Amino acid sequence: MSRLALGLGGESRAERLRRHLSVREVGGLSGLGRATVSDVESGRPGSLETYVRLADALRLKAEFELVDPRRREPAARRAQDPVHAAMGEAQAARLRGLGFALGLDEPFQHFQFAGRADLVAWSVERAALLHIENRTRFPDIQDSFGSFNAKRQYLGPDLAARTGVPRWYSETHVMVALWSGEVLRALRSHRASFASVCPDSPEAFESWWRGEPPSPGRRSILLLFDPIVGPALRPAALGEPRRAARPAAALS
Repeated sequence: MSRLALGLGGESRAERLRRHLSVREVGGLSGLGRATVSDVESGRPGSLETYVRLADALRLKAEFELVDPRRREPAARRAQDPVHAAMGEAQAARLRGLGFALGLDEPFQHFQFAGRADLVAWSVERAALLHIENRTRFPDIQDSFGSFNAKRQYLGPDLAARTGVPRWYSETHVMVALWSGEVLRALRSHRASFASVCPDSPEAFESWWRGEPPSPGRRSILLLFDPIVGPALRPAALGEPRRAARPAAALS
């Protein structure tokens, strides 16, 4: 099996599960047989038409690229984002100082699906997990939601198994977006979508930021990080959630 086929199959399965569809239902929507859908999800290579049909059925955008490797920009250079890195550094410094276990760029795996989380903090004693995804831009809203939803779905069980926690009694997923004109336009244009993906209030995040994991429950929160409040990107800026890490309601 090729790495490409494994990746496409994992992404198809993750999106099907996120939409609460069965293999049979996806087969009906795509015009493919149930066995074909299962084969693709397990990582067996499919035809170009098969992948396009699956993408259409799952409301995904199929993109294929042929690039001269001699002219392609190195991945490391494309991935550089000093603001994103500084946001993670500020959060890590604060949470580590509060005594939480931390993981940065934390890998996780669910069958054929693999991903990485920007920052996770946890308390084994309290069976509490915090996951932060930092965003400085939203070039593709659907892709951003798909990435965040996959982490909400798969990160917790994978990390629980690795840390020896039977299950997380408190699980908090936070999307922290940079307060900028570009990001504000994206949030205002897709207000209802963001409210659906991240419907919860910031109290659980504030609790973590005080060093007190929140009460049991599963939450998804959207916060806005404002680097203008205080010296740019200092941990103290996130320590004032109502000013620097602003609830999405502040947009209204």
